Amino acid sequence: MSTQFATLGDEIGAPALPATRPASPPADSPLRIFLREFAESRLALVGALVLLLLVAGAAFAPVLAPQNPYDLAQLDILDGRLPPGSPSADEASGRVYLLGTDEQGRDMLSAMLYGLRISLGIGIVATLAALSLGSMLGLLAAYAGGRLDAFLMRVVDIQLSFPAILLALVLITVLKPGIGNVALALVAVQWAYYARTVRAAALIERRKEYVEAAHGLGLSGTRIVFRHLLPNCLPPVIVVAALQVANAISLEATLSFLGIGVPITEPSLGLMIANGQQYLLAGKYWMSLYPGLMLLVTILAINLVADQLRDVLNPRLQKQ
Repeated sequence: MSTQFATLGDEIGAPALPATRPASPPADSPLRIFLREFAESRLALVGALVLLLLVAGAAFAPVLAPQNPYDLAQLDILDGRLPPGSPSADEASGRVYLLGTDEQGRDMLSAMLYGLRISLGIGIVATLAALSLGSMLGLLAAYAGGRLDAFLMRVVDIQLSFPAILLALVLITVLKPGIGNVALALVAVQWAYYARTVRAAALIERRKEYVEAAHGLGLSGTRIVFRHLLPNCLPPVIVVAALQVANAISLEATLSFLGIGVPITEPSLGLMIANGQQYLLAGKYWMSLYPGLMLLVTILAINLVADQLRDVLNPRLQKQ
């Protein structure tokens, strides 16, 4: 019976019901695609996890650290240079120094967390400031062209011709040691890398059709630069920034190791390594070894993450 009604409907010319199509799966968001491709490298995942733990430890150092190493009231000179696992000379306190103490009686674990906080803070702030300055100058050079482009790129060439450590030493000598001056010196050393990277990417994007269409619509130069050129130049800049964070931390540690970086009252990892160096031959290895290992692990974790970011954000560089 149902077959007869269907045939009759076809003969009368009744409109046929549209065929149902299977629902297409929802498209993945760019963030999900990025996370999936980033997770393809187990080393990068380990590096990201370690880096996350280090950043969390530095951020919550006042809560996690057993002692405030900058509070002189909490220090006891009798606890100076104790080996790892030693109890405090004050038995009533019940304190045990898991990683030992330095020459001033500061708990090494607490001092390392606070020192990592300073090292990461200087590295991240200096990188963000250099990224902003270099990106703006690189975009300006690529968009304006002509003599301004030639002048800015010659300045970049002169900047990059000097060794980073030499330029930083000269600037710190002129500005005098201090956390702010160290960060300023790192910005002066790093901005040229971003300027050259952004200029190269912007020159490629400037020749594309969407920029010509934006000019045809009468958009202002500022809007074209910041709404169109800058977002398309970000992938290579993000990779450079990730690498430069590690370089900034390493350079700050070098300056502090030489005694012209952060002040003695707020030591970073580099200064802690320098302070413990004189006790290495006496067998008191922990004062330099543990801060050195933390510095090494931090830079290695950042480099692992940056290497995978390079492969994900630039598919042409993916390893076969």
